[in-house]
Amino acid sequence: MGRIFSINISSAKGVPKERRGRAVLLKGLGLEGDAHAGTDVRQVSLLDMESVRGQMADARAKGASVEIRPGIYAENITTEGLALSELKIGDRLKAGRTAVLGISKIGKECHDRCAIYREVGDCIMPRKGVFAEVLEGGEITVGDGIEKL
Repeated sequence: MGRIFSINISSAKGVPKERRGRAVLLKGLGLEGDAHAGTDVRQVSLLDMESVRGQMADARAKGASVEIRPGIYAENITTEGLALSELKIGDRLKAGRTAVLGISKIGKECHDRCAIYREVGDCIMPRKGVFAEVLEGGEITVGDGIEKL
């Protein structure tokens, strides 16, 4: 079992998200108040903290001054201890006490260099990001468990 390391929300798409201590996952929509809520199969985005830490090390080695942190890649939920790279479309995750996410997309296409790419110099979401639909809603809090069902 992994845990929710960070919950991140923004009102606009393609920009870094701000960290929150808790949020509500709305069935069939996504995170309440987030710009991606209600969109196709990418209602909620997930990225593992292990990948974020790898980018931190790469950025420091290149002398970058930007802060690599959870939410910088516009992911909604930053996980820790859960092997997102092993998930397949159709897999389900339980997040917090009641929420259930259905994996709907692995990676994404980036047609243009978004604000994140310009700020950070790379965007790992196309390679490492996982997207899900909210099958069952509920409140989630930083530190809650997240596991494959």
